[in-house]
Amino acid sequence: MNPHDELQSLIDLFPDGQSLIEHWQHIPAAITPEPYKSLLAHNHHMTVTVESYHKTSVDVRVLDRRLDGDDYVRKIVLNKHGTDEVVLFGLVRFDLTTVSTAVREEILSEKTPLGRVMIEHNVLRHIDLGAILRITVGTALGALLQMPTHSQTYGRLATIFCDGQPAIDLLEVSAPLEKAMLPHFG
Repeated sequence: MNPHDELQSLIDLFPDGQSLIEHWQHIPAAITPEPYKSLLAHNHHMTVTVESYHKTSVDVRVLDRRLDGDDYVRKIVLNKHGTDEVVLFGLVRFDLTTVSTAVREEILSEKTPLGRVMIEHNVLRHIDLGAILRITVGTALGALLQMPTHSQTYGRLATIFCDGQPAIDLLEVSAPLEKAMLPHFG
């Protein structure tokens, strides 16, 4: 994966007047600071990882979407359950031919986070981490993540394979994490 091309192709899914990302840099997982490293540098669904980190379930809020035949794209945020507190921003491109009709219908209902749907339907899946990104947020992303424009956070590009086929391309960006929430080492 070329991180620049993949990131641009996901951002181009929802062009608007405000920038999502002002600047970004592909960084090695080994130098990603905690707790972002634990949150992003893995091959698991972000739904489960975010819920574990924040010690609560999450709700999906779809900000925009398009369905063109079997190609489904959406812009989302995950909120702590029952609140407006955003914990993650995402851009998703999904080839719906790779899942059953029941999975497709639940995803298109937009009521449950994608990872939870895949887990509950026991979809055979593998997640490839493509890149960890240090991101300087633009106006639009700053507003969505409830953080000042020009400040930094971290995200990742990933591909989910369903039954051995590349099915889902993702950009997942963490809301800023408090230093007080940093795990204690040593």
